[in-house]
Amino acid sequence: MKLALQRGSSCKFHFLKNVAILAITLDGLLLCIRIGDGFIIFAVTVVHTHKPHFMALHCQEFGGKNYEASMSHVDKFVKELLSSDAMKDYNRARVYLDENFKSQEQFTALGSFYFLHESLKNIYQFDFKAKKYKKITGKEIYSDTLESTPMLEKEKFPQDYFPECKWSRKGFIRTRWCITDCAFDLVNIHLFHDASNLVAWETSPSVYSGIRHKALGYVLDRIIDQRFERVSYFVFGDFNFRLDAKSVVETLCAKATMQTIRAADTNEVVKLIFRESDNDRKVMLQLEKKLFDYFNQDVFRDNNGTAVTLWLLIVYLLLYLSLFPHAFLSYPYSEDCSQGMQYMNTRCPAWCDRILMSHSAKELILKSENDEKQVVYDHIGPNVCMGDHKPVFLSFRIAAGAGKPIANVHKCCVVQ
Repeated sequence: MKLALQRGSSCKFHFLKNVAILAITLDGLLLCIRIGDGFIIFAVTVVHTHKPHFMALHCQEFGGKNYEASMSHVDKFVKELLSSDAMKDYNRARVYLDENFKSQEQFTALGSFYFLHESLKNIYQFDFKAKKYKKITGKEIYSDTLESTPMLEKEKFPQDYFPECKWSRKGFIRTRWCITDCAFDLVNIHLFHDASNLVAWETSPSVYSGIRHKALGYVLDRIIDQRFERVSYFVFGDFNFRLDAKSVVETLCAKATMQTIRAADTNEVVKLIFRESDNDRKVMLQLEKKLFDYFNQDVFRDNNGTAVTLWLLIVYLLLYLSLFPHAFLSYPYSEDCSQGMQYMNTRCPAWCDRILMSHSAKELILKSENDEKQVVYDHIGPNVCMGDHKPVFLSFRIAAGAGKPIANVHKCCVVQ
């Protein structure tokens, strides 16, 4: 069985702000999804070559930033996706959309889609209330009050986790599946962003890194607590992982002089300008709350950004999560459809979009491969506009029955 994950967005469909995909197949990779007018939303790979048997689509900021106005487009998108030619061989589906934006205490704007190929047999989803697996049949869509849906766990982070205790759409959705005797959790996640470049620059690690660390720990604690038996798990979505801003600036501007500009009324720092000591004092970097304007973006593009990989602070993850080597930046790309390779100058380029897994999940993947090089982790559409986030994907094979010891423990064959 082959598995693949992906994340991204479309410059045309602004209500699809952030997206992540997982696809599992017995003999292929990913699916190319099209909507009714033929526009390619996710150019993952050729359908007839890879033929995925199970696909999970994880969305963050579903409905876009202007979700109150854009949420009306969601139902149309879902119907066109389910009925598209590319999806005609997927006769079973589960769609979970958190559309209830009127509930500030619970709204996460997360959406999780799961598509099952007609040739895939014996696939079950876990009922968290009954604590039993149920066989999947037909196509079902759930929205609004997902909290009452027993087939998933959805949580918004506690309010004291939010910077300045200001509500935003951050949280996670968890589902559990059993496919060909492999039991695993799929977690759709959206962590906190850097609200201000100036604040992120002040300390190393930044205060925002600490908030993300705390929130990710909250999710992992929920996954591995004692309420349910443990299974392998995949966590993928928008982690908002950023470069260590202080280290980035100090390295890029090591020989520069800094000019500080303060607000006249509050004396608050509102802008930093870094100039070369010579060369007519050329401006190298301008930094504001929502401005990161570096004169040479190639440093983030050359060799897929390998020159800046050491500035990513993810050491704390390694105790619980595994990841495959990567050297690509997924954010923030221009949303101008004519500038697919250009970064916006709002944030320092970073690896927001990640595909992580438990150590047991990684072992399950590698055990099923004779050649580890068959595991592919990459991004999609490097030369075309995909929105401010580039999709990323991980593909790998899982042999049928590879998770049988786990499946026996969790009694995947017992269904309701």
